[in-house]
This record gives sequence, structure tokens and C-alpha cells, in this order.
Amino acid sequence: MKTGADAVALPVGRSRSADFVALAKPRLNLLVIASALAGYVMAGGSAHNPVLLVAMLAGTAMVAGGASAFNQVIERVPDSLMRRTRTRPMPDGRLNSSEGLLFAAILSFAGLVLLAAGANLLSAAVALATLISYAAIYTPLKRRSSFSTVIGAIPGALPPVIGWAAATGTLSRGAWVLFGIVFLWQLPHFLAIAWIHREDYARAGFPMLPVIEPDGRSTGRQAVVYAAALLPLSLAPTLIGMAGPVYFAGALVLTLGFLYLSIKFARSRAVADARRLFFGSIIYLPLLWMLMIAART
Repeated sequence: MKTGADAVALPVGRSRSADFVALAKPRLNLLVIASALAGYVMAGGSAHNPVLLVAMLAGTAMVAGGASAFNQVIERVPDSLMRRTRTRPMPDGRLNSSEGLLFAAILSFAGLVLLAAGANLLSAAVALATLISYAAIYTPLKRRSSFSTVIGAIPGALPPVIGWAAATGTLSRGAWVLFGIVFLWQLPHFLAIAWIHREDYARAGFPMLPVIEPDGRSTGRQAVVYAAALLPLSLAPTLIGMAGPVYFAGALVLTLGFLYLSIKFARSRAVADARRLFFGSIIYLPLLWMLMIAART
């Protein structure tokens, strides 16, 4: 029979578990896992080696979760000033900084060990570079410069490189093409978010581009420039023999659509068009990966 104390302890335990899970941002990191899988498949990684595949996916997810947790510990004060982040476990006080740091360190270390032991040292090294560049470089830079958006796109673009390294033990031309695609894709995506939440970022003291140039002209112009640069790079997998003409046609349509949304946002600078660009970006990358994988297999 459960006592009154037992009845209370279970929900509290579940709540704390949920808070630790929230530090790892599992929903956001689904796209990280998908990108790592795309890199693995495009490198010719075998589906008949489940140990390698699971180690690569789980290790990447754990390192990404650890990086997210470090980010939330470091940004707990500015997060408390932003409407969209103030209910997170750290700014809300449900977890303290020591707990968050310990969780982030354990999760990151476990992911790196899993990659090194289950895949190879190169994939673990790329994951470590992702962790360091995200938590130790990008996160502190967010409080100092709008250029942090570009810096943050570097670790964000490394998951397919982790997958490629796990499959081949090398970082050949194809890995860097995939890196470039994700790097360029992220920038209109980030700029749309920054425009939508520019008042929140200003309140928290983040000098995002829409905060320091509130008319939005530079934000829109940069979104268009990066989306336009993505167009030829998104077609490169066909040009270097990684995918066929079906991928080329599909990538052309998808990227032109992404460019159109960026242009529309740049012209209007309306929040509604920024939201369309944001949601379009979320749809774009998974569809591109599916096209690429289908063309590869």
C-alpha cells in the first residue's frame, strides 16, 4: 500500500526527470540525429552493422544533448528575462547550476566514449569539436556579437560530418558538401527566429542582428544572401556523383522555394513572413535528406 509520502514522491521524481530531459532538448535534437544519419548513409555506411549505427546515432544524440544542457546552464540568467525561455528548468529554479553542469558533463562524456568505442576516434573528435565550439565559443559569444549567429552555424553543421566519419573513418569532399548545406541552411533559419523574437533578445541583452539594426533590412538581406548561396551547394551532391538527377530536380525545387520565402521575408519584414520562413526551413532540411538518401540507395 502506498503512503501519502509515496504518492507525492513519484510525481516529484517524474518532474525532475522531465527537467533533466528538457535540458537535452530532445525534440530539437531529432534534426541533429537525422542529419548524422544522412551523413552516414551518404558515406555508404552499412545498415547491416547495427552496433556501429546505434553507437553513432546514440553518441551523437548524447553529445548534442550535453551541449544543449551546457548552453542552458550558461544562459540561465538571460533565459530568465525572455518570455519563451523563462520556464526552462534552469531559469525557473527547478534545477541548480551544479546539477545542470554535472548532467551536461556526464551526458557529453558518455556520448564521446560511445562514439569512440562503437564507431571510431574520428567521429568522436568531430563530436568533441561540435561540443566545444557550441558550448565554449558560440554560447559566450552570443552576449557579445551578432556574428555569433554565423559561429553557431558551425557546430550546427557538423552532425552529418560525424555520420560520415563514423561510416568511413575519413573526412572527404562529400562530408564538407553536407557540412556546407547545413551551414547555409541554418542562417536564414536563425535570422527568422531572431526577427520573430527580437524583443525577447533585446530584453535579455543578446545583440542579435534584428536588435542592433531594428529596421530589419540587414536581417532580410542576409537571409536572402545565404539562401541564394545554398542554391548551388544544394545541387552539388549530383555534380560530384553522390546523387542522381531526381535529387537534382527535387533539390532545385526545394531550394528555390526556400529562397522565395527568404525574399518574401526580406521585402516585407513582417513577422508572419518570418514565421513562414522559419517553418519552411524546418520542412526543407528533412525533405532534402530524404531526397538525397533515396537517390543514394
